[in-house]
Amino acid sequence: MSEERITVTYLTQAKDLSKKAEAIAVGMTVGSWTDLPAAKQAELRPYLGEAVKAEPLEQLGNGETRGLITVSYPVRNFTPDIPSLLTGVFGKLSMDGRIKLVDIQFPPSFFTAFPGPKYGIDGIRERLGVFDRPLLMSIFKACLGLPFDDLKTQFRAQAEGGVDLVKDDEIFFADDRAPFLERIRAFRQIARETQEKTGKPVLYAANLTGPVHELNDRAKRAVEAGADCLLFNVLAYGFDALHRLAADPDVTVPLMAHPALAGAFYPSPDYGIAAPLLLGKLTRLAGADLVLFPSPYGSVAMEKAEALQLAGNLTSTDIGLKRSFPVPSAGIHPGLVPQLYADFGNDQVVNAGGGIHGHPGGAAAGGQAFVAAIAAAVAGKPLAEAAESSEPLAAALAKWGGGR
Repeated sequence: MSEERITVTYLTQAKDLSKKAEAIAVGMTVGSWTDLPAAKQAELRPYLGEAVKAEPLEQLGNGETRGLITVSYPVRNFTPDIPSLLTGVFGKLSMDGRIKLVDIQFPPSFFTAFPGPKYGIDGIRERLGVFDRPLLMSIFKACLGLPFDDLKTQFRAQAEGGVDLVKDDEIFFADDRAPFLERIRAFRQIARETQEKTGKPVLYAANLTGPVHELNDRAKRAVEAGADCLLFNVLAYGFDALHRLAADPDVTVPLMAHPALAGAFYPSPDYGIAAPLLLGKLTRLAGADLVLFPSPYGSVAMEKAEALQLAGNLTSTDIGLKRSFPVPSAGIHPGLVPQLYADFGNDQVVNAGGGIHGHPGGAAAGGQAFVAAIAAAVAGKPLAEAAESSEPLAAALAKWGGGR
């Protein structure tokens, strides 16, 4: 394993991209090289980074070239965790002018130290008994400050609408009016009641919060209380916190990663960490079973090619980890379902907030509209045709448009 290498791609600009790659390879590993005596070079060589490639993309007016550079690092330089990895390949380098971390390629042995998703796409489908369509998730219209009874009413309406999952809002930290364990127990009971009525199970993703050293204990108490799934703000808490939750054998529920703070990392073309790596590869590596990210369609839209690459990193089958569910989010309404299906395929979670709660007939009708839209998309039927036998879908199309 010590001879294997991690290959890292950066987008940067310099007068000489090859020299920039060589400087990074040395500076991010042994610190200096040419001035070292031969004996010291021989001692440090196993830890030395190597410049692999420089690919010019654009000549800039200031005499610099913008392009991709690739550097490889010995696996032996890292401990088996994402903090070590990110610090070792991008820590101080992230402050070195215009440079963006684009991708990391790992040797197969590197994955053995990481849990990856505990359930992944296949495990979640098994839990729900749904194998032939995208899943449907709804979001509480509001959580913070609402009376517990209001939340129960919201949960019941969403469940009766036929969704597969219901998730907390990611800002739901101050939960004194509906404490974490109490709402898990209450919503589990409502889920049982609605399953008896609709024949469909529904999973509830409760927002896991608290001091980082208490997270695993809180997660275990949630499982004991009957939790189905846990929502987690992975970037706020750190990838290693997710890693430890996923690796804990007593945390026996799927983990859903929320992308809060991701906008501080990926949108710039010249700085930060690319979304397919940040929310795709690394989040899956750390153990997320489901990963939310901005859809290409809403007010905080992610560029489509980037979103598709991100989803591909979550669902690829060539890295020895279970696949994570892509959850393109924000701005989703029933009229967009055919586009979602065309772009992201069967293995995705259709995730809606306003598209369910804003339905003229209420949240239950909003869920029913999405159920009809998903069934139509899978069958290759135009939404306008499906709406002829679904009043909730017809009302949704009248409000938000769509219908092809």
